[in-house]
Amino acid sequence: MYGSRMTDHHAQPALDLPPRSTPRVPLIREAFWLEWLTIGWMTVEAIVAITAGIAAGSLVLIAFGLDSVLELASAGILMWRLSVELRRGEKFSESAERVASRIGGSLLFLLAAYLTVSAMWRLWSGTGEEFSWPGFIVALVAIPAMRYLARRKLGIAEKIGSRALRADAVEAITCGWLSFVVVVSLALQWLTGAWWIDSIGALAIVWFLIKEGREAWSEDDCSACCS
Repeated sequence: MYGSRMTDHHAQPALDLPPRSTPRVPLIREAFWLEWLTIGWMTVEAIVAITAGIAAGSLVLIAFGLDSVLELASAGILMWRLSVELRRGEKFSESAERVASRIGGSLLFLLAAYLTVSAMWRLWSGTGEEFSWPGFIVALVAIPAMRYLARRKLGIAEKIGSRALRADAVEAITCGWLSFVVVVSLALQWLTGAWWIDSIGALAIVWFLIKEGREAWSEDDCSACCS
């Protein structure tokens, strides 16, 4: 869904800091705006998805809603990291960057674990969910919304050399893929009764979560990003 232009961003092992002439403050302020936009949308997404998932007995919708909660936590962490730089400058943001990056990586691991357990449980139990129009609509809208947020965050992360912001962008990409999985699984469940498709799709993106979580946690990557 996101195409090769996004995957190219992830092929690079580390982010380089921009030249000294690059104006960081406008980029930091734009990142703040993106995080506020993320918080607003994720609040709506979490409430609708979790409520619809409980009503329909859908684990994939509940997982989608919990991913939104993790996005909210990640956005809060990023706003703290960015505020440190605005208040005290780039030098003082280095320790905040390391902490924020590792917390972001931990959230990716947590989401991967939840998706794995949920998917395996659904495959083992062999039960499908009921179709949910509210869940379907919010997941459908989330696909372009997450694509926009992810692309903007990745662009700023490269310019300011922020591993933490990159990890946050990866969570937005993941949310977009989860949105796609939810849309497809609900549609197929409604049309064909293929209850297993959402579990298979969820398992397919776990490797991506683990890869990016390890990169965010890597001490070497963080050091390269802040050196």
